Amino acid sequence: MILVRKGRALAACALLAIFASGAAQAATQGTLGATSTGTVTISATIPSRVQISGLSDFVFGTLDPTTDTSLSKNVCVWSNTGTKGYNITATGNGGVSGTAFTLTNGSKTLDYGVEWAGSTGQASGTALATGTAANGFTSTATAPTCGSGPTPTASLIVRFTSAQMLAAVGTTAFTGTLTLVVAPE
Repeated sequence: MILVRKGRALAACALLAIFASGAAQAATQGTLGATSTGTVTISATIPSRVQISGLSDFVFGTLDPTTDTSLSKNVCVWSNTGTKGYNITATGNGGVSGTAFTLTNGSKTLDYGVEWAGSTGQASGTALATGTAANGFTSTATAPTCGSGPTPTASLIVRFTSAQMLAAVGTTAFTGTLTLVVAPE
C-alpha cells in the first residue's frame, strides 16, 4: 500500500516537472547525428504609440469684439493601435469656469475655446475642456509624421466668442500656450 502511494506521488511530481519545464522553456534541443535540428520560440511586443505633428501657431491679429471669430488648422495625428484610435487632451491655464482656456497680458485675461475634429478642413468640432481627454478619434495616417508633408488627418480649431472678447480689457495684446497631448485608444 505504501509503495502504491509513493509511486503515485512520484508520478505526480514527474508530470508536474514536465509541465513546468515545458512552460518555462519552449526551445527544443538538437540530438547528436549527421544533422541536428533545434527550435526556439521568438516573441515580441509592440506597444501602442501615437504622434501629433504638423502644428503651427495661431495668429489672429486685431479682433472685432462684436463678431465671433475662429481659425482652423489641419494637423497630423498617427496611431498604431488596432483601431488607429486616439484621444486628445488640451491644456491651458483655465478660465473662470475651469473649462475655458485663457490668454494673458499681465493680470488681464482673455478666454477662448478649443475644438477638435477628426478630419481635415473643419470649421467646428468637439469642444474640449482644459485637462480633460476627448475620446473616440481615429487616424487615417499610415506613418508617424503622416508621410511627406505631413498629410493632415484632423482639424484644431481656436474660437473667440463676442462675449469673451467684450469681457476682456481692450488695446491689450494677449498671448498664451496651448498644449495638446494625444494618447492611444
